[in-house]
Order: sequence, then structure tokens, then C-alpha cells
Amino acid sequence: MLPARRLSIRRSTARSLNPPARIQANGNGLSIQMNRTFTEKQGQYLAYIYTYRLLNRRSPAETDMQAFFRVTPPSVHRMVVELESKGLIRRQPGQACSIELLVPTEALPPLREP
Repeated sequence: MLPARRLSIRRSTARSLNPPARIQANGNGLSIQMNRTFTEKQGQYLAYIYTYRLLNRRSPAETDMQAFFRVTPPSVHRMVVELESKGLIRRQPGQACSIELLVPTEALPPLREP
């Protein structure tokens, strides 16, 4: 018989397992409650993705975000990977410009000029 192993989840991992939004039924239909699981900077990236997609009918490439936020390519890629790991966006592997927002638009902050 194998010895029992103790499973532990680090605090940071446990936070990332929380869903970004909770849908509740009320008297008027459904309401969406957003758990603020993203930082101010992450919110700006999410707002940019939403605005870019609204204006261009496609998701931004990482180079588009790099030009807007005036940061390096590794910084943008790290942010995209982080947003994906938190469940705030989804990407299609091997497909360019495939970022899909998983956050309700009502929860996004207004986009500010960097």
C-alpha cells in the first residue's frame, strides 16, 4: 500500500483558481458580479484588447500592444501569458491574433493613454 500524500496549493495558485465572474439570478434576470482578480495594469491590457477588437474586428497582436503601451516584447508576452493563466483571456495555440476576452465588458476599466 502506498503512503498517503498531502496535497497543498500555494496561496497564489488558490487565488488564480477563483473564477473571474459570478452569475447570479435576481428578480430582473441575471446579474454578473465581478471579482476584481486583476491589477490596474492588467485591467488596462484587458481594456485595450476590448477596444482594439471593437475598432478593428480582430484581436490585437502582441506587437500592437507593444506599440501602444511602449514596452518590450517580453513584457507584453509575459502579461498575455499571465492574463491567460488567470482565466481572463483565451488564446488559440498556433493562431495569430486569437485573444478572446473572458471578462464581462462591464467589469473593464476605461482605457487610459499610457
